[in-house]
Amino acid sequence: MLRPKGRRIRELPIEEHSTAAWANIEREKPISKVPIPNSFDMELAREWVNQNQK
Repeated sequence: MLRPKGRRIRELPIEEHSTAAWANIEREKPISKVPIPNSFDMELAREWVNQNQK
């Protein structure tokens, strides 16, 4: 596969996903396959959003 000139493939990811709310999936919705994190991770995500609102 060829890539356009001047474009580089990143060696490091732009974002860190290990701390995302969906990183520790407790279960999935059966039809949509939407991941549901455990309640502790949801609370951490909620606190982060509330502290970083503009």
